[in-house]
Amino acid sequence: MSRRNHTTELGCIAGQDLSDFGAGKEGWLENNPNLLVSLDTHSLALANRSLILILNWSQPINGRPDPENHRAVKIRPDLSPIEGEYISAVEWLVFDDDIRVLAAGTSCGYLMIFSTHGRVIHRQIVNPGKILKLRVRGVKQDLTQDTSSEEVCVVMPGVVARFDGSDVKNLLQRWFRETNSQVWDQDFDDSFSDDNGNSSASLPYQIWNVSKYGLCADAAITGVMPPPLMEIQSSQRYYCAVTIGDDAVISAFRLSVDKSRSLVGAILSKIVPATVSTIASFSKMIWRSEQKPKRKPEAKTQPFARASPLTCLQDNPRKGEKLTLSPSGTLAAITDSLGRILLLDTQALVVVRLWKGYREASCLFVEMLAGKDKAASSLHNELSKSDYCLCLAIHAPRKEIVEVWQMRTGPRLLTIPCPKGSKILQPTYRFTSEKPSSSSSYAPLEVFFLNGDSGQLIIDNIQPHWFATGSIFSHMVVVLHRLHHNLSKIGEPSYSNDPSSSKRDVPSYLIDPCAFTKAPDNSEITTRDDDFNA
Repeated sequence: MSRRNHTTELGCIAGQDLSDFGAGKEGWLENNPNLLVSLDTHSLALANRSLILILNWSQPINGRPDPENHRAVKIRPDLSPIEGEYISAVEWLVFDDDIRVLAAGTSCGYLMIFSTHGRVIHRQIVNPGKILKLRVRGVKQDLTQDTSSEEVCVVMPGVVARFDGSDVKNLLQRWFRETNSQVWDQDFDDSFSDDNGNSSASLPYQIWNVSKYGLCADAAITGVMPPPLMEIQSSQRYYCAVTIGDDAVISAFRLSVDKSRSLVGAILSKIVPATVSTIASFSKMIWRSEQKPKRKPEAKTQPFARASPLTCLQDNPRKGEKLTLSPSGTLAAITDSLGRILLLDTQALVVVRLWKGYREASCLFVEMLAGKDKAASSLHNELSKSDYCLCLAIHAPRKEIVEVWQMRTGPRLLTIPCPKGSKILQPTYRFTSEKPSSSSSYAPLEVFFLNGDSGQLIIDNIQPHWFATGSIFSHMVVVLHRLHHNLSKIGEPSYSNDPSSSKRDVPSYLIDPCAFTKAPDNSEITTRDDDFNA
């Protein structure tokens, strides 16, 4: 009986572009603290302190990759050498109406947005300080959620900022509309930036100081929470934020937002930037010859809103390291410095589960078909969200395995070998449009494995002569695998490691050695916002 395979190889990348990120050295993908990775359904972004590399892939055409969609894009952001500014966070921003951009945060507190061709769309100061993480998430209104919201959360040491997804979408739609317009000439990009290089159309946002229990190493806005007792509900809206750090393993805050003030700000943010942008564009067309002297940009930030502490867990010398939020925000997986993983109920602010012995672990939430009856029926019927259960994938690099546990208190469903030098990734949340989706099938959360050290895996699965030249293959190969959400799926091809074996199953899709390639049967992957069937 053939060994059951729970992963599918999607593609690989190789080439000289990866040498800028240390490819070819053992552990270059997982041991470099300055290497940032972000995955989208069609793109992979790698970033170090000064360079961003975007690798795109698409469905093969006539069995061969489309070279137009496989070109690598290098972005070198304009960073301040005086302040030693560097790239500290990257994340994809993906919308249903085919808008895909890459957001980057810097060590000086700037948020930058780039197109997939490397053009600067937006640059804005959030707050002086290092941006630790850009977190994109959304919650739709349904039976379990009273409101819907989509947001971009910016995490800094002791600071949390929130950008509304609709404001970001409006800015991007206007930029792409003016980009494709025939009215604007090649200098139209200047309408989005002032003489200092900052965007004139500033995105509105809220910002809070959450450093009461010390500077945070990671944080997340989990969603809308009810107001406190004896508070007037008509003018205030409240969010719950969970932070982790060295001084406090877990701390929670109630973030206050004045809805009346934010409404006025939202109206002004849509009218004023458009008016200023139009006037500035026409003035530059008329007085094109005038050159203004460049001045040093002034960092304009807004004051902090009120953040009230709710609870705190201090347990020296334990320190919080990483935080992973479930799609609906009701669960959070937190890793600490003692090799423990805490599962936190963000609504009750209670730890509901604990794992021990997972040092340097990483966690991602994933949806699986755990029942054999449902797995068998999936071959004939379209599956809905109720057919899946929420699970937690735990990557233990020291054990070189990935374990999948059913939420909240379910058993361990799966243990997968994960070679040394791998990362687990997940495509970013896709902002949904107001129009209903035409697709009736449900796309569950999936987990991907990005391997940077095991070039022999490529050799085992792909004939060596398929690579055009040895010079390309001489650079380190990165392999991307997808975890099957169907636990009962069998019949996957098994690959023999015996060199004397004359028969070897080879994937039917050819992988371009300079780009990713998706398998022909791989559907587009979107993340969902509801939580689990627990």
